Amino acid sequence: MDRNVIENLKTVESVELVSALTNNDLNDLCDATDLAIKDGGGFGWVELPSRELLERYWQGVVTMPQRLLFVGRLDGVICATAQLILPPANNEAQKQAVKLTTNFTVPWARGQGISKKLLKKVEDTAKDKGFKVINLGVRETQKAAVKFYESAGFELVGVHPYYAEIDGKPVSGRHYYKILQD
Repeated sequence: MDRNVIENLKTVESVELVSALTNNDLNDLCDATDLAIKDGGGFGWVELPSRELLERYWQGVVTMPQRLLFVGRLDGVICATAQLILPPANNEAQKQAVKLTTNFTVPWARGQGISKKLLKKVEDTAKDKGFKVINLGVRETQKAAVKFYESAGFELVGVHPYYAEIDGKPVSGRHYYKILQD
């Protein structure tokens, strides 16, 4: 292919809230999850679960009304995800807050701005639904994620010395919040 043609090719980026998964989406999500876990990016799992377990997990996410699944795509391939966990209906005192979880971008898609676009979509959706604050937790070992959240305006609440356990050893975690402005 001509070098000028290659240089002029544009990557098509998109971010969206999804409520159903196609077979391709499910495959992309499982592949992305594998890469995130292998990269040490968290997600709760330390060891790769079976493909069947991952498929059931993602299928379950889209069926749960208390979870909103967001995906980022590059050229149609899911390469980033985030979820908002909505407060339970019986928790009136915390009805203003959502929890951000399962937010990751696969290594091959980093540095292209998809993470920022995905976070903006998450924040805009939370605001549109009337929420006033987003809470999240992240392992201290995830230095890039810590830097990303802090640069995005998340405020550190505190450090939990036993946030997680990996290889039988405690790992500290950082808890953040962000007030959603109009």
